Amino acid sequence: MSVEQPVAVNPHPFLDGRPKRLLIDGKWVDSDSGQTLPTLNPANGEMLAEIPDGTASDVDRAVTAARRAFEGEWSRWSPYDRQRALVRLADLVEANYDDISMLDTLEMGAPWSRARISRRAVGLLHWFAAMAVTIHGETIPNSLPGQFLSYTVKEPVGVVGSIIPWNGPTTSAIWKIGPVLATGCTMVLKPAEEASLSSLRLGELCVEAGIPGGVVNIVTGRGEVTGAAIAAHPDIDKVAFTGSPETARHIVRASAGNMKRLTMELGGKSPNVVFADADLDAAIPGSATAVFMNCGQVCSAGSRLFVEEKIYDRVVEGVADVGSQLRVGPGSDLQTDMGPLVSEQQFSRVMSYFDVGRDEGAHQVSGGGRLREPALENGWFVEPTVFSQVHNDMRLAQEEIFGPVIAAIPFNDIDEVARLANATPYGLGSGVWTTDVRKAHALAARIRAGAVWVNCYQAMDPAVPFGGYKLSGYGRESGIQQLDEYLNVKAVWVNHG
Repeated sequence: MSVEQPVAVNPHPFLDGRPKRLLIDGKWVDSDSGQTLPTLNPANGEMLAEIPDGTASDVDRAVTAARRAFEGEWSRWSPYDRQRALVRLADLVEANYDDISMLDTLEMGAPWSRARISRRAVGLLHWFAAMAVTIHGETIPNSLPGQFLSYTVKEPVGVVGSIIPWNGPTTSAIWKIGPVLATGCTMVLKPAEEASLSSLRLGELCVEAGIPGGVVNIVTGRGEVTGAAIAAHPDIDKVAFTGSPETARHIVRASAGNMKRLTMELGGKSPNVVFADADLDAAIPGSATAVFMNCGQVCSAGSRLFVEEKIYDRVVEGVADVGSQLRVGPGSDLQTDMGPLVSEQQFSRVMSYFDVGRDEGAHQVSGGGRLREPALENGWFVEPTVFSQVHNDMRLAQEEIFGPVIAAIPFNDIDEVARLANATPYGLGSGVWTTDVRKAHALAARIRAGAVWVNCYQAMDPAVPFGGYKLSGYGRESGIQQLDEYLNVKAVWVNHG
C-alpha cells in the first residue's frame, strides 16, 4: 500500500486556541454548564479546540429565541427577502469554502483534496434560494352545492430541531439550514460532538449574511443531553435527524409529547450489483469508490458487493487492487485518497468487524488491519478491506460497519440478486452495473431502496430527493420533497354565495 507523508498545514484561522461558544439569538454565548468537550484530529489524536458541553437549559434558551424570531421579525420577511439572504449566505460559504472544508478535514479526516473541489454545499444553498420564491398552494375545485371557493396555503411548520452526524458536517448542516431559511422556519442546530467546528463557522456566516438573530441557533454538546433535550422539547415543532436507527428510536419516543413532525435519514447496508455484461473498466473502480470514499463512513456506501458468478473472481480481485493502490494518510495531505476513521470509538468498531468476518468464515482478500507506518501510528487509520466468500446472512453483510469494508457475494441471476438485495432491514442506496438497459430497469424496479444508481454510484443533485425505505428512515433530503417536510398545508373554504 502506498502511504504519503503528511504535508505541513498552517494553523487554521478558526482554531485560535480559545474555547468555542454557542450561537443563541444571534449572539455568541457560553454554555450554562461552564464545561467544554475536546474535539480531536483523528489523523494524530491531537486536540483541535474545545467546544461547549451544552445543556438542556441551553437548548431551552435557543428554542425560546427561535420561537421569538419565528413569530417576530422573521415572519415578516417576504419570500424574496429570504431568497436574498440565502444567496448572500451561499456567496459567503463559497468565498470561505476552502477554510470550511479544511475544518471538516482536520476534525473528521475527510481528504481535503476532494472536499474543496465538490463545493456541494454551495450548490445546495443556491437551489434552496431558487425554491424560496416558488412555494405556493393550489386552488382546488370542489363538489359542494352552492358557491364555495377552496384553496390551500403552505405555511412554515415552526421551530425545527436539527441533529446532524459527523461524517459530512458541512453538507449535513446546509441540508438542514437551507430548507429552514427557504420556508421561513427557525431552527436549533445540534452538530455531532465529534465534528462541530464547521457548523459553528457556518453560524458566523449566517450572522454575517444578515439572517436575524434567533433564526439559526447552534448548540453543541453530547447527544444524550442536548440531542435528547431537542427531541423532547415541547416548543419544537419538528425534528430533522440524520444518524443511526438506534438514536432515531429514542427521538421518535421522545417526540410523542407534542406529536412533532419528524424526518429521519438513517443508516444503510446498500447492495451494489455487478452483472457479467457490465463495463468492468467502470464498474470495478466505481464499486471500490462506493465504499472506500470517506473511509467508508457514508450511510449509503455500497458495502454489499453482489457480483455475477462468472466474473466474481475478476471483480473481487480488481476491487481489492484498487483499494491497495489508494494513498492513505492525513486528509490535509493533498495526495491522500482515504483518510482516517473519525474517532477511537469508530476505529475499535471497524477493527472488531475484521475479526467478525474472519470468525464467520469469510475470506479476507485484502486489508483487514491497522496502518502502523510511523507517520500514521497516532491516528485512526485502517486498511481498505475486501472480504469474499460472504453469505448474505453473515453479520458482515447485514450490519452497518461504517468503515472501508466490502463484503463480496456471488449470484447467478436477476431473481436471486433481487431477493438477496432486499434481504436486509435497510433500504437507502443501491447500485446496478450493466450494459443491458432492460436488465437495469427491471432490477431498479425490484430493489426496495430510496436511490438506485445505474452505472454510477453516489450521484447527487439538490433537485433530486435522497432518503430511504424501511430502517433507513422516512422523509427526504433535497428536492421539493424536502421542502414539503418543513411546511404545513392549510385548507381555506370561502362561501361566497
